[in-house]
Amino acid sequence: MAENMFSDLSRVIEQMGKDKGIDRQVIIDAVTQGMLVAARKKFGTYREIEASYNEETGEIELFEFKEVVPREKFIDEEVEIPYDEALKLDANAQLDDSIGIKMESGDLGRIAAQTAKQIIMQKVRDAEREIIYNEFEQRKGEIASGIARRVEKGAIVVDLGRTEAYIPPREQIPGEVYKPGDRLQGYLSEVRQTTRGPQIIMSRADERYLMKLFEVEVPEIYDGIVEIMAAAREPGARAKIAVRSKDSAVDPVGACVGMKGTRVQNIVQELKGEKIDIVMWDEDITRFAANALAPAEISRIFLDEENKEMEVVVPDNQLSLAIGKRGQNVRLGAKLTGWKIDILSESSASARTAESIFNVMLIPGMTETMAQSIFQNGFGSFQSLASSSVEDVMSIPGYDDPAKAEKLIGDAKALKEKYEKEGTAVPVSPQMIAAKAAQAAGNNAKAQADLRLKQEMEKLDNSTSEKN
Repeated sequence: MAENMFSDLSRVIEQMGKDKGIDRQVIIDAVTQGMLVAARKKFGTYREIEASYNEETGEIELFEFKEVVPREKFIDEEVEIPYDEALKLDANAQLDDSIGIKMESGDLGRIAAQTAKQIIMQKVRDAEREIIYNEFEQRKGEIASGIARRVEKGAIVVDLGRTEAYIPPREQIPGEVYKPGDRLQGYLSEVRQTTRGPQIIMSRADERYLMKLFEVEVPEIYDGIVEIMAAAREPGARAKIAVRSKDSAVDPVGACVGMKGTRVQNIVQELKGEKIDIVMWDEDITRFAANALAPAEISRIFLDEENKEMEVVVPDNQLSLAIGKRGQNVRLGAKLTGWKIDILSESSASARTAESIFNVMLIPGMTETMAQSIFQNGFGSFQSLASSSVEDVMSIPGYDDPAKAEKLIGDAKALKEKYEKEGTAVPVSPQMIAAKAAQAAGNNAKAQADLRLKQEMEKLDNSTSEKN
């Protein structure tokens, strides 16, 4: 039985290699190792046994090696062979040589043969897992499609043919529900090698999935004429991508939208209705930020390049549009540009500018013109002047003389110490007082409107209950 078992294994090496896609030599090594372990299990590890594949006969051969010793010194037949018997096997045998004697695989027994089979199958599985891992490691960053099979702890298990992939909850589009048998696709974001084999992570929420969908749908992107510079998503709700063209004759936004919006609509359908804004990328960060915050109109932008922060001023009637529903538009704009964005209305910006100039004018001898110049050079209060260096203050027109810069800093410090010593609050400009009052009134009006709506809903519920 054991002989047939091993004989069968040696004959199906070629077929197994074709079926599993595993290199023929890998299977031969696995079978050879299995035979060797089985032989040592049967005959003992102290005996010197080797296994090899005979290309001519197509069989695995076992050889036991024994040391050639004189007849009078022969003691252990398990590891030694008398010199006269060795000569019968090999006419060139010499004393102290090691001579190989072929063993019959049928002598191994059923249990040892079963052990060999287990080792062989384990090594074949390991080789198959390695092939799958290498295949998907090369495909990482591509889109793959498969069949949804089941849900494990919230993760969707997708059958990709030779293996399975997982879409964790965080990589799913909120609100999506898949039943077993549904076809779906995703972005191959991660491939890990684990003790249980390769683990493939797919994503439908990744920004790179959105970029890949555009690459598939838009030939100009695939050909490299149009380039996606950045992308930002709130999966299932809204997304923004920034594009540019390497050919002045090609409109990058128009290429992505397609004739009558067909290209972008195909992607929107795949993402279950996720709205997509396609904006023009620009090297000038102010222009790019204005594009990223579309459709809101931008009045002006103040940059803090060192901290990559910007303040964007918009008309009062554009404030809610610039911020977006629950801050969505400004969040996506910040992700797209990579800058922190603070949105201000014209009235708020004007009030803050007036407040800064009013604050600086508290310094003795300060005129409005000088205060405006100081504000325009990045100093919004006498407190900031008090903590500045002479070199920074010398950048302000009219204060390029070190003595003048030092005096301005000294006056600001003295004013700061005065308010701290007296324990009094720093005066606030009338414009800022009016702005805060308007904001408070607006908040109060909103609270009253919410209260009235709640009361009307309660009346409606009570009326419905009485009718019933």
